[in-house]
Amino acid sequence: MKTIYLSVVALFIIPLFSFAPLKTNNTNIVNQDPITVEAVFDGHEDYGYNFIVNQDNQDEEYTLTFQKINKEVSSEFDLESDALLGTKFKITYTTETIVTKDADGYEDEDIVNTITKLEKL
Repeated sequence: MKTIYLSVVALFIIPLFSFAPLKTNNTNIVNQDPITVEAVFDGHEDYGYNFIVNQDNQDEEYTLTFQKINKEVSSEFDLESDALLGTKFKITYTTETIVTKDADGYEDEDIVNTITKLEKL
C-alpha cells in the first residue's frame, strides 16, 4: 500500500518540477551611450513623441520616436501640446534595448528611446 501511495504522489509531483523552467521573467537590458541629433517636432501620440530627422540635409527623412522624456525636459518643454509643432530641436537621447525571453525560449527585443536633453534651435 505504501508503494502505491508513493507512486501516486510521485506521479503528481514530478510534472510540477518539469514545468518550473518555463518562467517568462528573463529580461536583459542593454544601454547605449547618449546620441545627439537635430530634428523637427512632429507631435505626440499615445506611443511617444515624434520628430522628423533629415540627416545631412539629404532628401531622405525619417521619423524618430521617443517613448520617454526626462522630468526636467518635460517641465521645460510641453511636448503634449501643438504649440511646438514644426519647431527644430537639438535632441540628446539614450536608447535601451530590452530583451525578454518567452516560455518557449524565443527572444523579443523592445527599443526604448529617452530624451535626456532638448535645446530649441
